[in-house]
Amino acid sequence: MTDSSKSPVDPAVTQQQAEDAVRVLLRWAGEDVAREGLQDTPKRVAKAYRDWFSGYQIDPREYLQRTFEEVAGYDEMIVLRDIEYESHCEHHMAPIIGKVHVGYLPDGKVVGISKLARVVDAYARRFQVQEKMTAQIAQCIQDVLQPRGVAVVVEGAHECMTTRGVHKRGVSMVTSKMLGEFREDARTRTEFLRFIEAGGSRR
Repeated sequence: MTDSSKSPVDPAVTQQQAEDAVRVLLRWAGEDVAREGLQDTPKRVAKAYRDWFSGYQIDPREYLQRTFEEVAGYDEMIVLRDIEYESHCEHHMAPIIGKVHVGYLPDGKVVGISKLARVVDAYARRFQVQEKMTAQIAQCIQDVLQPRGVAVVVEGAHECMTTRGVHKRGVSMVTSKMLGEFREDARTRTEFLRFIEAGGSRR
């Protein structure tokens, strides 16, 4: 899947060009880029972008390659709740901050739980639309682990809505993607939702 592939940094864009682009934005906003407080800002922003968008250098599927089959026949639901993430809206480049809940029904093999969190981070650290990110996480787990089903619920607060435009705070967007038995069996889906709601009731 092309969405899962890592993308190399464009070699045609240099560090200096990235910093110059930041200077242009600062001037456009009305600032004096020569003043003391802003002299190192372009370099800092370029460095921050390397961190915020490091997901482009990662193939999330690689995290799921190592699995474990010695699970004594365990085939019930596995749920990892409250995976915190930070992403950026591809429309306004504004932060999206929230949590992801992941569940799957193993079919003979399981994966280390930290790897599920790493998959979330790999997709979150890209410019995103929450709906797309939700589908990408679910499909990646389904494609690599081949479980009997995958469920992903994403909660996100979008700064493009709270700091501009309608300026509505305290609003959270919720998206979900259900595959396999989670989509086909209402009881399985309900059990997953009950698990993640139980976690929320203790917060």
